[in-house]
Amino acid sequence: MEKPSDEQLPDQKQADFSPSSVHDPTEGLHIDQREEPLIHALHVIIRLCVRVLAVLMTVVIMFSVADVGWVLYQRILTSPIGLLNVNDILASFGAFMATLIAIEIFMNIVLYLRDDVLHVKLVLATALMAIARKVIVLDYKTVDAAEIWATAGVVFALSIGYWLVAKKTQ
Repeated sequence: MEKPSDEQLPDQKQADFSPSSVHDPTEGLHIDQREEPLIHALHVIIRLCVRVLAVLMTVVIMFSVADVGWVLYQRILTSPIGLLNVNDILASFGAFMATLIAIEIFMNIVLYLRDDVLHVKLVLATALMAIARKVIVLDYKTVDAAEIWATAGVVFALSIGYWLVAKKTQ
């Protein structure tokens, strides 16, 4: 059987297996480079910027881990030595949670490079982590009821949103 020529199949695109098409940096954009060279170039630049952000976030995470160590070191060496009070524990939790949020943001940055991932779920998970940090370190003696209700509303809304997105992806 003879293979049909390009003229016989005008609606089908031919597969181009050149080295540049195998790892196209604009994969997922679905814009023909020949038709939109400016948009193609801008997309390549944005993907490069996302990679730079990933490197910078890694540096932030390393400093954040060092900060967690420093906070624990300072808290343990204050009088009474080796004992942590509630405020020390909350400060340590805050430092840990900030590091975990930075790691979640790094994951968001990396996932922006992938096109087969639903980004909304991870963004909602990061927001939940951030609000959880706020709830953990919140000093309930100094906040008013309106701020507590607002925080509860944000937690509820993010939880429902996350649940809906997770349910849809199953």
